[in-house]
Amino acid sequence: MAPKLELNLSELLTFDPNGGLIHFAGQRVLLLDPVALGLLRKELIGTVGMTAARGILTRLGFAHGWRTAETMKSAFPWEDESQWRRAGGRLHTLQGQVVLEPVERRAEDGPEPFAEAMWHHSYEAEQHLLHLGKAEEPVCWALTGFASGYMSYCNGKPVYCIETRCVGKGDPVCQIMGKPEEEWSPECREALRFYETQCMEGALAQVTDALKQAERKLRAKRQSLARVSGVPEDPAGMVARTEEMKQVLSLAKRAAKVDSTVLITGESGVGKERVARLIHEESGRAHKAFVAVNCAAVTESLLESELFGHARGSFTGATHDRPGLFEAAHGGTLFLDEVGEVPASMQAKLLRALQEKEVRRVGENQSRKVDVRVVAATNRNLAAEVVAGRFRQDLYYRLRVIELKVPPLRERRDDILPLARMLLAEATERLGRRVSGLSPEAADQLLRYGWPGNVRELGNAIERAVALSEGNRVEKDDLPEEVRAAPPSLVPGESPRTLEAMEREYILAVLARNGGNRARTAEQLDIGVATLYRKLKQYGEPEAPN
Repeated sequence: MAPKLELNLSELLTFDPNGGLIHFAGQRVLLLDPVALGLLRKELIGTVGMTAARGILTRLGFAHGWRTAETMKSAFPWEDESQWRRAGGRLHTLQGQVVLEPVERRAEDGPEPFAEAMWHHSYEAEQHLLHLGKAEEPVCWALTGFASGYMSYCNGKPVYCIETRCVGKGDPVCQIMGKPEEEWSPECREALRFYETQCMEGALAQVTDALKQAERKLRAKRQSLARVSGVPEDPAGMVARTEEMKQVLSLAKRAAKVDSTVLITGESGVGKERVARLIHEESGRAHKAFVAVNCAAVTESLLESELFGHARGSFTGATHDRPGLFEAAHGGTLFLDEVGEVPASMQAKLLRALQEKEVRRVGENQSRKVDVRVVAATNRNLAAEVVAGRFRQDLYYRLRVIELKVPPLRERRDDILPLARMLLAEATERLGRRVSGLSPEAADQLLRYGWPGNVRELGNAIERAVALSEGNRVEKDDLPEEVRAAPPSLVPGESPRTLEAMEREYILAVLARNGGNRARTAEQLDIGVATLYRKLKQYGEPEAPN
């Protein structure tokens, strides 16, 4: 006799009373503690983020439902296939995951959907509340995945369920609705994307890349510190000998303890992103993502989509729903570099996202809450930009809750050589060269140069020197031409030079900067050409060609 829809455990569950294998409908099953599953959910969310965790558990539930439907089809000689198709809810209950109750619809409720049910005692909602607290969105991910997988197999086409009410977000009951894929409206595509592997692959790839980058940085940092004796380094890769820079780092570490927005100002290349990373790494958000975007590098037409995301079909090329960087940084830190370049049309939207702590994807009407700490940076004078009408005053004050001004390298001369040695160790590791240090002449020349490009320029100069060095240390001739031509500093070092030696070095440096043009050099030094010729002759310099 064919089994009725009212299945019971005695028909399906078999086991050895003495222990061992347990079978459900002829297939091996396992008994799992729901608290253990709740802890797994918590670990998943903490490790890969809410989006990826939801995708993983949804797909796991889908596979479970698909497999259960496949098993049940062959487990019994069903006479009426409709019973097999409708058995999914009963099986869900028998497995102890949820207690199903049919939805009683009235005429005024409209046409009956493809599938609809209420759930009581959802183990997922219970465990989410226990380990993570009340959510803002439905949390019965594996359960809706199970229902979708079961119905998709039974009907031979994708049928997806969405939870319309959920105890995990404060509703009195969990309720689902299921429809074939083509019947869902575009507004529901956001929820359906969790059934796609692309949802997990994209999020997991981002997490994997971030972890790999972090591992590479930590490994290179350990190697650098081991090779550079006497150069203690901040955890974020910062070197500070000057009081000004020490104050910046101290303030950054204090700012890290709160979630206030931080504005980092300073010339290009001074290390604003490293300060931002220090704030992130010293904060309670260090275990979550640090997402950086250069606002000047993204065109105005794409910046909104990059920051806030977009819906499928919202513009040409938008083939699927895509979260923006605000969502990618959920729980972590979003670094907006060159924020002074944000166009006027975007400034109001950025201000709203900061004030409301929510974003709206391009092409959508609904808003999404985001938990993001924003750190911004600029090399512009934003106060002057506000006066000129190019930057919104309200956005300026919203960003500038805490301001950190990073001094240029020329005002941090005591930092130059420690920075150079650290950058030297990093460059030798990266390029695979055996260069152990700086010659006294090269070190002296680094101190003379003004470094208009700041730390970035210093790093490039050191990398060039390491690449071109023929010995085991960087010589003066390995440095870029503009660095070699820098005049001597007027600040005395540990061994002050004589006035005659300083004059000789200065005159030769100006002559080199002018490419050997003696007339121009004499004019810049405010001396006669004859006087210059006489001094050069004293220095043993060859006469200029006729």
